[in-house]
Amino acid sequence: MAFENLLNPVFSPLLNLPTLWAVILLSFLISFVITLLYKYTTNQNLMKQLKEEMKEFQKEIKELRKEPEKAMQVQKKAMQTNMKYMTQSMKSTLYSFIPIIIIFSWMTAHLAYDPILPGQDFTTTVTFEKNVNGMIELSVPKGITINGDAKKEIKDGMVKWVLNGNKGEYLLEYILDGKKYSKEVLITEENKYKQPIKTIKGDVVKSIEVEHKPKKILNLFGWKLGWLGSYIIFSIIFSILIRKVIKVY
Repeated sequence: MAFENLLNPVFSPLLNLPTLWAVILLSFLISFVITLLYKYTTNQNLMKQLKEEMKEFQKEIKELRKEPEKAMQVQKKAMQTNMKYMTQSMKSTLYSFIPIIIIFSWMTAHLAYDPILPGQDFTTTVTFEKNVNGMIELSVPKGITINGDAKKEIKDGMVKWVLNGNKGEYLLEYILDGKKYSKEVLITEENKYKQPIKTIKGDVVKSIEVEHKPKKILNLFGWKLGWLGSYIIFSIIFSILIRKVIKVY
């Protein structure tokens, strides 16, 4: 993938760390960059003024609880001020949007799943469009073994095989009515994997999947989170701290 090739030279060393630490470091880096962009692409004097105005409006609204009509008038002013604040904030969002999408793509490609280990059983599944019947055959290269029959009947719109293999990168081939489909699989002890699902458009085959277990890197009171949930939590914490340290409004 283009994004992966672009960021690999910079971020690949993070793959040598425990995944949780990689996510923590990336959360801090992204939060720091976004906060700096926000600080220097917005008028901080204006942002400070707008924030103070909103605080004053909130205070007035509380004091006018027994006078709903006056409270509504103040509420309208508060909404107008909040809209000005949001409009100013959008500038930094536009600057940071594309870089963040690129980094997120790299994280999805490297931190979302556990690798397939040498000697570990894993499955590959072909999913079909409705009413597709017949037989499909799986052809595997040397180093991969199929537990069971290589040729199977299509039932309920899918066919699944259980595989096992040695360390290496392989190309699996699926043969249906003389037509070949392929899917890469990587077996390694490193923190690497090929994208699990290959989607096929405009064909009787909808998708080809190689099983990977979603990586769970943070246990929050029994709630096990992957890279995205962990990133959100750490980025919120880092954003709050960084904003206070460099005084961002």
